[in-house]
Amino acid sequence: MRVRAIRGATQLTADDSAEMVSAVTELLTELFEKNGLKKQDLVSILFTSTDDLVCDFPAAAARTLDLGDIPLMCAREIPVVGSLPRAVRVMVHAYSSQTHEEIKHIYKRGAEVLRRDIAQ
Repeated sequence: MRVRAIRGATQLTADDSAEMVSAVTELLTELFEKNGLKKQDLVSILFTSTDDLVCDFPAAAARTLDLGDIPLMCAREIPVVGSLPRAVRVMVHAYSSQTHEEIKHIYKRGAEVLRRDIAQ
């Protein structure tokens, strides 16, 4: 098994804590399922969010999935003019037997526009 980096993103309709939990847990759940990942496969998860999301930390939402002992980190996305608003991006580092080509990167709720080349 190798360590793989798996990308994903989601977009919120509003800066709202309940929606942050809903969007992040939906994104991670699908990313884990489509890539056959279990908690013991996870190494770490890095989240970024755009400047217009201040309601909560994406990592706090991830902890509702019982990921409290997995290293989670949040950072700010670079504020590029014209970029997708209310976006949370994720990079999951995990042990996987899948090749780079087999990894499924998950983009939800309008965030598919960020990476049409790899979005599932």
